[in-house]
Amino acid sequence: MSGTGQYGGTAPEPYSPAQQPQGFGPPPPPYAAAPPPVPQQLAGSASFADGGPDFLATDRRNAVVVDSEGVSFERGGRTADFAWSHIRAVPYKGSYGGTTLMVAVVLADGLYYECAVDARNGATLQQWFAELAPVLGYYLGGRPQ
Repeated sequence: MSGTGQYGGTAPEPYSPAQQPQGFGPPPPPYAAAPPPVPQQLAGSASFADGGPDFLATDRRNAVVVDSEGVSFERGGRTADFAWSHIRAVPYKGSYGGTTLMVAVVLADGLYYECAVDARNGATLQQWFAELAPVLGYYLGGRPQ
C-alpha cells in the first residue's frame, strides 16, 4: 500500500522546481519606530496645547467638558455642544449633599441647559471647583457669571 493516500488514492507528487507555489508578494516593510509616549493628563487638568485651558468632569453617565471650542454636556450618551459665541454665562454649584457638580450654560437668547456630574467624594468636587473657575474665567473674560 505504499504510495497511496489515506483513503486508498495515490499520494500527490511533490512540486517540481518550476511549479513551486508563489508567495503573496514582497515582505512587508519593517515597522517604524514607535513615537515617544505622551504623558496623560489627569481629568480636569488645564492644558494650553489647543490654544487655551480645558476642563473635564465625568461620571458613569454624564460629563462636562470646557475647552477652546465651548462647553459640551454629555448626558446618558447624548451630547450637546455650545460654542463660546452663543454663551452668555456658565454658572455652576455643588449639590446639597456635596458630591455633585451642577453646571448650566445660559445662551445669549436666554435659554439654558444643565448637566450634573457625580464626584466620587467631596474632595474631588472641591478639586473640580478649583480647576473649573480659572478655565471659565479664561474663556468668559469679563462676561457675568
